[in-house]
Amino acid sequence: MKDFEKLSRIHFNNQAKDYDSKDTIYYSKEGKISCVDIQKYLENVPFERLLDVGCGTGFLIDNLAKERDAEYYGLDLSEKMIEIAKSKNIKGAEFVRGSANMLPYDDESFDVVTCVQSFHHYPYPDEAMKEVYRVLKKGGVYILSDTGLDGIGAWIDNHIIFPLMNSGDCNVSGIKGISSRMKNNGFKVLDAWKVKGFIYTVVSKK
Repeated sequence: MKDFEKLSRIHFNNQAKDYDSKDTIYYSKEGKISCVDIQKYLENVPFERLLDVGCGTGFLIDNLAKERDAEYYGLDLSEKMIEIAKSKNIKGAEFVRGSANMLPYDDESFDVVTCVQSFHHYPYPDEAMKEVYRVLKKGGVYILSDTGLDGIGAWIDNHIIFPLMNSGDCNVSGIKGISSRMKNNGFKVLDAWKVKGFIYTVVSKK
């Protein structure tokens, strides 16, 4: 069986130096679309502490920090992505390398947790959601934006296409799949919508 976490780490380490500048599907195009969507949603959400799981180069946190003073935390599997994020010297931001299924944070310590175009790289989707639930404060908001389909489309990706790839993609879902997984892990789904193409966002709370 493939080590999807290792493959993801290698894949994004190789992309890191060009990730922000290359606006293609293979690089940051979909991530930027999701970040803009989440940023817009958060305009009306009060928060003091936000965690971005799978933060990459810190694109979302950088944009948010320019508009609002808060404590920002970013975690990513790729050390090269974290290096880029740290180099931006974002006010109020702290970046660490780590895995989504073992978040190095205290229980109930964040008002908002985001996950942008990262979840389909997790070979441990339920463990990752359980960790988000653990670190969110009661009533805290979980926003997940990703690209994918439900049904036969997801099955084809997960069982035929992804096994042939070496980028760490392993577990795609659409709106229905992610909403159902959130509910199964204790969250209350507040809203969900298509952003563009196969890109979607789902918002829930603890």
